[in-house]
Amino acid sequence: MPKPTAETAAADIPLDAKLRPTQARAQDTYEVVLATAGELLVESGFEQLTTNAICKRAGLTPPALYRYFPNKYAILKELGDRLMRLQDEAVFEWMAAGGLEGDTPAERVGKVADLLTGVIDMTRAFPGGAAIGRALRAVPMLQQLRFASRDMVAGQFAEVLAARFPTVPAARIGVATRMMVELTYAATEMAVEEPEQDAGALSQEIGRLFDRYFETFDLAL
Repeated sequence: MPKPTAETAAADIPLDAKLRPTQARAQDTYEVVLATAGELLVESGFEQLTTNAICKRAGLTPPALYRYFPNKYAILKELGDRLMRLQDEAVFEWMAAGGLEGDTPAERVGKVADLLTGVIDMTRAFPGGAAIGRALRAVPMLQQLRFASRDMVAGQFAEVLAARFPTVPAARIGVATRMMVELTYAATEMAVEEPEQDAGALSQEIGRLFDRYFETFDLAL
């Protein structure tokens, strides 16, 4: 019988919540677990996070926690889902409002900067936001959550860019949108991991990079 690998062992760990609360009291318990996990992530990081520590801080019994979550990975997945959903919705609303459009470079750069500043502020304010981001990058079984968000946002960007630059090959559009999303992630992570960073100034630089890059599309370079 083959020995289990790290990948197969990870695949056996349940990542979904066991039960979604429907009553107010149960919903309160569910939210307390998540809020407490966020606090502990900030204080000690993912490696030191345990379900026992969450229960102790929240004043819950282990059975109360396990009624909803099978392990700490499922708790982190729920937190990650919520954070990524907030970020994705902000991007989609921005695109729908013409975020990539503008009559002048200053207007276009300003729109990108406004979006990124908002995403950074949102992530900084989310309980455990920085630690959640680190865990989604570092824990293999949770990386797919980030990849799914990345691909969904890149797909939406690709549709917008294809309409704006109809003569640019689809392959180049695909590469460009992946680069845009990855650069946005990197800038967000930089600002969240380093609170001393000026989110507005950083966002302006990203906006300038995007705008100058799109000039090459107009020139068909």
